[in-house]
Amino acid sequence: MNKSYLVYFLLVAALASSCSNTRFLPEGELLYTGAKIKVEGQNITKKENKALKTQLKAIVRPKLNSVFLGLRPKLYLYNLAGTPKKEKGWRYWLKNKVGEAPVLYSQVDLEYNKSVLQNFSENSGYFNATTSADSTRKGKKASATYLVKPAKQYKIKEVKFPLDSSVIAKAINNTRRRSLLKKEEGYSLERIKEERVRIDARLKEKGYFYFNPDYLKVQVDSTVADHQVDLIVKIKDEAPKLAETPYRINKIIVYPNYTIGSDSLKIDKDSTQKYNDLTIIDPENLFKPRIFDRALYFKKNDLYNRTDHNLSLNRLVNLGTFKFVKNQFRVSDTIGNYLDVYYYLTPLPKKSLRLELLAKTNSANYTGTELSLNWSNRNTFRGAELLTISAFGGVEVQVSGQNNGFNVYRFGTEANLIWPRLVAPFKLNSPSGFVPKTKATLGYEFQNRTKLYSLQTFKGSFGYLWKENERKEHLFNITEITYASPQNVTPLYQEQILANESLGKVIEKQLIFGPTYSYTYTNTLQKRKKNTFYYKGTIDLAGNVAGLVTGANSKRGDTIKIFDVPFSQFVKIENDFRHYYKLGPDSQLASRIIVGAGFAYGNSGEMPFIKQFFIGGTNSLRAFRARSIGPGSFDGALANTSTFLPDQSGDLKLEFNTEYRAKIYGLVNGALFLDAGNIWLLNENSEKPGAKFSKKFMNEIAVGAGAGLRFDFSFLILRTDLAFPLRKPYLADGDRWVLDKIDFGSGPWRRENLVFNLAIGYPF
Repeated sequence: MNKSYLVYFLLVAALASSCSNTRFLPEGELLYTGAKIKVEGQNITKKENKALKTQLKAIVRPKLNSVFLGLRPKLYLYNLAGTPKKEKGWRYWLKNKVGEAPVLYSQVDLEYNKSVLQNFSENSGYFNATTSADSTRKGKKASATYLVKPAKQYKIKEVKFPLDSSVIAKAINNTRRRSLLKKEEGYSLERIKEERVRIDARLKEKGYFYFNPDYLKVQVDSTVADHQVDLIVKIKDEAPKLAETPYRINKIIVYPNYTIGSDSLKIDKDSTQKYNDLTIIDPENLFKPRIFDRALYFKKNDLYNRTDHNLSLNRLVNLGTFKFVKNQFRVSDTIGNYLDVYYYLTPLPKKSLRLELLAKTNSANYTGTELSLNWSNRNTFRGAELLTISAFGGVEVQVSGQNNGFNVYRFGTEANLIWPRLVAPFKLNSPSGFVPKTKATLGYEFQNRTKLYSLQTFKGSFGYLWKENERKEHLFNITEITYASPQNVTPLYQEQILANESLGKVIEKQLIFGPTYSYTYTNTLQKRKKNTFYYKGTIDLAGNVAGLVTGANSKRGDTIKIFDVPFSQFVKIENDFRHYYKLGPDSQLASRIIVGAGFAYGNSGEMPFIKQFFIGGTNSLRAFRARSIGPGSFDGALANTSTFLPDQSGDLKLEFNTEYRAKIYGLVNGALFLDAGNIWLLNENSEKPGAKFSKKFMNEIAVGAGAGLRFDFSFLILRTDLAFPLRKPYLADGDRWVLDKIDFGSGPWRRENLVFNLAIGYPF
């Protein structure tokens, strides 16, 4: 199809869609096509004009039908469905689930919108604004036009806080340093409301439990100067005495087995426990009192503050033991201004069994399914501990990649025990609302690669997990132990090893133990931010103490073995940085940089295979087969004389990805992406020429690009990517850029270069 036919086709499609959208309108009705806002005035700056126009456009009603590339596809589908005879079938689904009813001009109330625009302008300091409204009809379509003429905006001259000698007045005056009301800024009713909420939040930190923003008023004095106002913060006369009184904590009562909807508060002397400042009503003796002492921030005689209030609730929820958590404050019957605080906790079922069927993909281009059975025991030792034991089995198939046809079958079991505290010989307290946790893990996995080999892996770890806040998280494993042992190595794989010694590393026995630490920072949950970030840094220190104690040195032949297996000794560091830039409500630019390095020494001459870096595949360089790139300029495909290609690995990794994401229609999102990177070895390898890291590493970067679709089903995101290489590092220097060889019309080029990736979830 040439360009002229394509343009003709698009014009016909647009015209047909436009006609069909007005053809089915009720008699006498017009299709509403939107509102135009005009802001005119000599006393308003260009910046103020633009900001006011944007704000006014957002509040005009009704909202338009969805528009995509100038068309209204949802309205078209609504009309296409006609009138369904029954509340089922494809017509009903198309009309009510996918389609969108026409927004009619009869739904537009010009006078109402005019008054809304007038009020908003005045509430933004344009006290003498005038508004007018008109409409325009064209065929069976109509639009509205609103003209706003604001006068000069009133600015804040001074903000006055109460200065009398009362306790509450002093408390309010002490909050003025961080006031949202600033001199020389424009008057804004919305900002005044936010200021009242801010003052209330500060008072809540000072014991004023019964205060609320409605007890404050901000008077406006517009007589102080030309187009200037004074704002005077006052306490309303009708504010109750309770609101003006700071309170302290008296009794702290906990009901850890409260049942909603029944009288579960009957108590007797035998069911009441005293623990420090707490009174615990636990007739069944389900929980050890110390878990509540750790979780609750309030102590007797503490001044009430909202921070401790919320942190206590967050920690109780974070224990993972209670289905419902609520609390109540009551004025104490003791002398003075005191509150009694009650916590009502409804436990989750102690034991549960869950069966899961999962679909999964990984960076090696394997796609498969896994069935897992999970048994949980909450509050195992009456200290809110969580014990989980799981058994799993699954199969993975590589749809496109060098290992296509060599399916992977896995089964295994894992046990985890989590304590809601830091189990350590010394006392550690976390000031955050997240409960610090200690986790112990034991696991076993049997993996069978058909026609090749089997691998048994035993794992164990013990460490700590804690969060400073919702953005910062730490994971420190005092030790992580991995023991891998091969079995059932087939003659076919043995033959491949003779042809390519690199394949032998995969089935070497491995013993890895040592501490690991990772730090994660993210603010991506803050949806309103234009720029959000994610960072994860990890460090893996294997066999360092053992190597130091034993004096192991593989270069001198002093290799130390444990259970007849040399233990690994290395340092590995990896940094993963991501940036998300919001371009609009339905589009963003996502970028990622990964920098990693591993260094083997002492008891190891090289990094263990399972701890090395890999690149390429569905979550990496999508234009290249999984784990097929590198190291450096080495070409594994040409160097390999076997029929089975090994996974290429390296000691260093550098990767960059950027992706433009935008909503196309409904649950379908699209992406355009660019990936670049490579891996390298630290030392020369005669079997892999060009693999060593050098000053020319930038000349060995692989680059690929492509496009993809993401189907957002809410419970999962199905991702399809089609990518092709732009730069191949294994080609001769000077021939690595292959832009001039791109030929989508060529079958041989497509077979050699186009890579299709099917995955679940975003790549980053």
